[in-house]
Amino acid sequence: MQTLINIVVFILILGIVVLVHELGHFLTAKSFGVFCNEFSIGMGPKLFSRKIGETEYEIRALPIGGFVSMAG
Repeated sequence: MQTLINIVVFILILGIVVLVHELGHFLTAKSFGVFCNEFSIGMGPKLFSRKIGETEYEIRALPIGGFVSMAG
């Protein structure tokens, strides 16, 4: 049971680190006026998606990374 809890905690911490990292890319791009099509946490198929303004925010199935899709 402890191993399962450790895995869940690791995935949550990894997700937070990825979120902060990708948020840095996103905020920097926006501050320079770059169009951002997508802001995604995770890889693989979409679990949740919401379009706010010009950007689509997504949570994907595998919490092993993320990306910001920018113009150009």
